[in-house]
Amino acid sequence: MDHHARHGPQLILNAFAVAAVATLAFAACVGPAATQISPTAAIASPNPAGQSPAVATDWPVYHGNPARTGMASAFPSLGSGLTQAWSSTLDGAVYGEPLGVAGHVIVATENDTVYSLDSATGAVTWHQHLGTPVALSSLPCGDIDPLGITSTPVYDPASGSVFVVAEVTGPAHTMFALDASTGAVRWSRSVDLAGHDPTTHQQRAALALGNGYVYVGFGGLAGDCGQYRGAVVGVPTSGAGATISYQVPVAREGAVWATGGPVIDSAGNLYVSIGNGSSTTTYDGSDSVVELSPTLALLSRF
Repeated sequence: MDHHARHGPQLILNAFAVAAVATLAFAACVGPAATQISPTAAIASPNPAGQSPAVATDWPVYHGNPARTGMASAFPSLGSGLTQAWSSTLDGAVYGEPLGVAGHVIVATENDTVYSLDSATGAVTWHQHLGTPVALSSLPCGDIDPLGITSTPVYDPASGSVFVVAEVTGPAHTMFALDASTGAVRWSRSVDLAGHDPTTHQQRAALALGNGYVYVGFGGLAGDCGQYRGAVVGVPTSGAGATISYQVPVAREGAVWATGGPVIDSAGNLYVSIGNGSSTTTYDGSDSVVELSPTLALLSRF
């Protein structure tokens, strides 16, 4: 089954690793109204003088690092309370975790727009609209309207690119590499696998970065409609070269849907959780955690 934030897209990120921002609460409303990012975006003030916290490292990926530990040890304690730093109005709902890159907050919306916000003021440094999101009325099921960028992007310090996967009218799932400094599109390419119906596949899991690839997890829509099969896809960070993939060996379902996406260990191997498959009598590789090699070959599972 494919699950996501059914309670409304409010995401709280503690100990966010950018200068002067320690906690961001992202409140959004699904529908035509504009999304407000961070009416409660806050700076932690762990001392009476309200001094800004020390500058920490970037937060380039969901939960901070390939292992998804969610730790920002350089930040001071939040025990003394929080104060609001700023708020900034965007053009759509926010389901993915924001990133911290070189003093900026990178956020993607369901309107297929990526923003770079100044971490100290919330001012928009750049924004890039990547396409027209998919209307829920054109899909066989689901609960996000419109459906655009749902997963958490990833930043690659080696190339200076921010990678996002946008669902655009067609429908189609397209990866974009953006210049983190300017928002310019460096390249884009499809991440839909041959035989996959983009109408019934949803890209919810956070993107992962490692081994020269951006890894992308696919599941289905809320309601498990249609013929879909869970998969992990790998795209070279250069934008050139063949796409690699692992498909869950189910007749249908077996979603790679967990918000956190693939975890990568120190050897470059991936660990991915798989949702339930359609079979109720025979083990089909679903309801499992799988270990995949850097090239997405199956190593082990349980």
